[in-house]
Amino acid sequence: MSILDLILLSVALAMDCFTVSITSGLIQRRVVVKTILITALMFGLFQGLMPMIGWAGMSRFSGVIERWDHWIAFGLLLFLGGNMIRGGFKTDEDEKSFDPSRLSTTVTMAIATSIDALAVGLTFGCSGYTTLSSIILPVVIIAAGSFLFSVAGFFIGAYACRKFNFPVEIIGGLILIGIGTKILIEHLTAA
Repeated sequence: MSILDLILLSVALAMDCFTVSITSGLIQRRVVVKTILITALMFGLFQGLMPMIGWAGMSRFSGVIERWDHWIAFGLLLFLGGNMIRGGFKTDEDEKSFDPSRLSTTVTMAIATSIDALAVGLTFGCSGYTTLSSIILPVVIIAAGSFLFSVAGFFIGAYACRKFNFPVEIIGGLILIGIGTKILIEHLTAA
């Protein structure tokens, strides 16, 4: 793959991170630099780590991963989205269950949005990336793209929330469920 191909792949993989970051920014309602950096770092880390895991496990686990990756992503995003929707109907701020600043929430979102990157790692194993040194550049480009799109998404979400007044938790939950459903449909129709 050329550098341009890798950049385009990075942008494509970063779109779920971007959307989830917008949702997190909407829920936070303000710019919290620590939360933005932790979220972006986790998203970048998992988006970079998953292709390496996929590449390394290509020969051993490719059939199992390909059969279940879309169900795992769908389940995680359905769980997170459902919690957000449920929290959107609660009136007491302390009772709201979806908190993008919690590390457990961030890690769950990072895993859910990086399942596709795991599948990309499987394809790297079939595309001429035969050594660890050959996989480093694609992984760095993918991780950097996800980091940058996550930061941008968070700022967009926080700004949009200040401009508009709408039920962000409910809308955010629907967006996460929509992303999970899209992943599931894409994989089921490709089979």
